[in-house]
Amino acid sequence: MAQMDVLLTKEPAPQTVPACELPRKLYDAARNTGAHTSSGLATAGFRSAKYLPDEWFQNCYARYHQAFADRDQSERQRHESQQLAAETEALARRSQEDSTRKEAELIRNIQELLKRTITQAVNQIRLNREHKETCEMDWSDKVEAYNIDQTCALYHNQSTEVQFHPHSAKFEESASTPETWARFTQDNLHRAERERLASANLRVLVDCILRDTAEDLRLQCDAVNLAFERRCEELEDARHKLENHLHKTLREITDQEHNIAMLKQAIKDKEAPLKVAQTRLYQRSHRPNVELCRDAAQFRLVSEVEELNTSLAALKEKLLEAEQSLRNLEDTRMHLEKDLAVKTNSLFIDRQKCMAHRARYPTILQLAGYQ
Repeated sequence: MAQMDVLLTKEPAPQTVPACELPRKLYDAARNTGAHTSSGLATAGFRSAKYLPDEWFQNCYARYHQAFADRDQSERQRHESQQLAAETEALARRSQEDSTRKEAELIRNIQELLKRTITQAVNQIRLNREHKETCEMDWSDKVEAYNIDQTCALYHNQSTEVQFHPHSAKFEESASTPETWARFTQDNLHRAERERLASANLRVLVDCILRDTAEDLRLQCDAVNLAFERRCEELEDARHKLENHLHKTLREITDQEHNIAMLKQAIKDKEAPLKVAQTRLYQRSHRPNVELCRDAAQFRLVSEVEELNTSLAALKEKLLEAEQSLRNLEDTRMHLEKDLAVKTNSLFIDRQKCMAHRARYPTILQLAGYQ
């Protein structure tokens, strides 16, 4: 008992296995013949796990840096794709819609002008017909009066067609005077000439309106066609950019999947050394009596377990971040594919449908009414 007091400087740690008579165990020195074996030394378990803090930082720093870079790249990729989508959407609605809206407004204004011109022309035609009828009636009366006077001029005393008309020698109350007859005729001629000049001026005005409106419509049509071509070019450029971003996103997804696989493999690689260290601690906890000593190997094993747990926690955290980054990349891929399909459909509508219809736009002569 005195010898035990000399060897121990403090009370021995409580034993997990009560002291009893146990058969003698035979121990063989382990040989370092594998990746997870040791030579039985105090620090052999630590080295058998192929794990040191410096080595861990050297081996995993590049992997963690790549994980951060992939996450930042995915965030940057998503942000760039959103900006690109906003820019292409603004480009798609800017020039072509303004030109088309101006063309529609111009067509409506021209239609209103032509309607007013048609109303004015119809009124002028009505006036022309009224004055035509008036002139025709006046002309007919004068022809009849001329024929009567000519017949009267041919009468003489030996004419056989003459006879008595006792009631003819009086003035009719509705009879006109030479002054009123001349004024009435002059008024008819003046009104007829006025309406003729108005018709001629209106015809010149209609020709000018048709020519000007046809030129304006054709110029606006050319502007709209140019806007359509520019929009098609912008859509084509946006589609190429989206395709490039989609290819980059697919590459990032592949790299991120590879990174996740590496992280999972790293976690799996750390589990075996952790099992070895924990098994060694468990087995060493069965040392009998005073042999259950907190020696250097015990501290190194506990430190190894803590460092392995810390490493595993960090790897699992990076794995979660990488999986979240992969999900973000998948969302970005879906958004890019959807936006790419929209741009392709818009390009098909503008180029194959709208431009095909606008190719049959009437010429200036057709718009002016000559064809």
